Amino acid sequence: MIVIFVDNIENFVSFLNTRVMNEIFYEIKESKDPNQGLSSKIEFEIILHFLSKIQEYLVLYETKVNLSNFDNSMLKISEDLINELQKIFAKVDPSIALVKGKIRDIYISRA
Repeated sequence: MIVIFVDNIENFVSFLNTRVMNEIFYEIKESKDPNQGLSSKIEFEIILHFLSKIQEYLVLYETKVNLSNFDNSMLKISEDLINELQKIFAKVDPSIALVKGKIRDIYISRA
């Protein structure tokens, strides 16, 4: 398997026509700097990935969106962002569905 990290979401979308399935998988990671105390900034990453095939090679395309905030409302914002991403992907191709999960784990469990 070849893994390609795409720097921005616009370029990520441009590769969607090479996907082998209609699902785009996402995961949300939260991190907080332990040295900052109670008022520290909360960072969220929304990681998006899908599988493609180029000749006989399986390719995993991946990108991420970084968000930060100083309170827990960011979780709601990240859920809203997922809904907006679903709408954007639906404009590219209505058959695309966002699925929460890690494609690497799902792929390895089926292999």
